[in-house]
Amino acid sequence: MMKQVVVAALFLLGATAGAQADGDPVAGEKVFAQCKACHNIGEGATNKIGPELNGVIGRKAGSIETFKMYGENLKKMGADGLVWDAEKLTKYLHNPREFNPGTKMSFVGLKKDEDVANVIAYLSQFDADGKKK
Repeated sequence: MMKQVVVAALFLLGATAGAQADGDPVAGEKVFAQCKACHNIGEGATNKIGPELNGVIGRKAGSIETFKMYGENLKKMGADGLVWDAEKLTKYLHNPREFNPGTKMSFVGLKKDEDVANVIAYLSQFDADGKKK
């Protein structure tokens, strides 16, 4: 019985460590403050200089119809099937210009893996309607 308790505790410890490695949405909200000048997220979010980011995870790139300032590259990537997921957002957030040459976005990227993971965890909380999951 004691062996089963130890195994269960180790399993839970491993699950918790994995969850932390995926990012902390509370910390991600603080990092997202850098993005707020151009992007909105949450209930009532609207496009600004950049598109609103509700439901960005799982959304086709360049697909917000009310946002008219996407670059041609990003629109083509979306037309070719690019859907935002954690892996693609990680690459994009680290270096937007490398991921999307010709981007109009002035943001140079997040250098720390932890910041990127935290922002993605924060973004992942929001459905397309801006409500938290």
